Amino acid sequence: MPAAINGATALVGVLGNPVRHSLSPAMHNAALAKLGLNWVYLALPAPPEHLEQVLDGLEATGCRGLNVTIPHKQAVVSLVAELSPLARRLGAVNTLVPRVGGGWLGTNTDVEGFLAPLRSGPFGPWTGKRALVLGCGGSALAVVAGLVELGLESIQVAGRQPAALEAFLDTCAGWSEACRLEGLAWGGSPAPGPNGPGSPLVSSPGPAASSLAQALAGVDLVVNTTPVGMASATDPAAAQRCPLGALELAALKPQTLVYDLIYTPRPSQLLRQAAARGCPSLDGLEMLVQQGAAALRHWSGLSEIPVAAMRQAALAELGHG
Repeated sequence: MPAAINGATALVGVLGNPVRHSLSPAMHNAALAKLGLNWVYLALPAPPEHLEQVLDGLEATGCRGLNVTIPHKQAVVSLVAELSPLARRLGAVNTLVPRVGGGWLGTNTDVEGFLAPLRSGPFGPWTGKRALVLGCGGSALAVVAGLVELGLESIQVAGRQPAALEAFLDTCAGWSEACRLEGLAWGGSPAPGPNGPGSPLVSSPGPAASSLAQALAGVDLVVNTTPVGMASATDPAAAQRCPLGALELAALKPQTLVYDLIYTPRPSQLLRQAAARGCPSLDGLEMLVQQGAAALRHWSGLSEIPVAAMRQAALAELGHG
């Protein structure tokens, strides 16, 4: 945070509902201090019914830029003056940049954030490899867009709701001629026991679960985009849940990379179980840091962002500093 907030301090922030749990203020204010920018980054609650008024008001105050998080990433698409090609393709915006002519430019840095650890880490090259994505929501769209960029041979997307899965695949149609994109839908009731009721992916043992296990046995990368296993202030058992059951976990090859977009807790139950199988793993914290750094580049026009300071601030906020 700047040494002193004064009349010249500019505002950046994140819009969401709820948003007070966000790590973004800690990591962005650490970067702003390093850069010597007289800006402050705040978490800004925005109820859905007031989103348009909030955007208009922040534009009028000279806000330098905004991040957008749940539940506004799709809703904000229709409220901006301009969309980047990527945001238009995904139908989702996570970064807003003020336009010289007025209004907001909506873009998306989630893809860049997701890809950063896959490109810089020891896991590639990815050309010709196979991936399986758990879930078919908004986060999965950014993940699939990123995986297409890596040059994979095939991507399977698993979801329990056939209609939602079909709509997801329709959205992704034509993204790549070289990469085969397939859906894997299965029914059945959520498994009882540690996964609890309402887990969106885990099914009771049977043909559907078996087909997912078979798919998992043949891939090089698994990405969890569902919230199953995320810590919850209102549900103490949430962090103990896993999006995969015992049959599916047993199918993982030891060399398969398991990437969970969840970063609270660290590690998630999925990553604990994957590590027990000998699988390398990634959580979503680096994605959060890198998408934030990309947003800050858009707002500031600077190419060099203190990513290490952002990462350390996020870790400290999580109690790992």
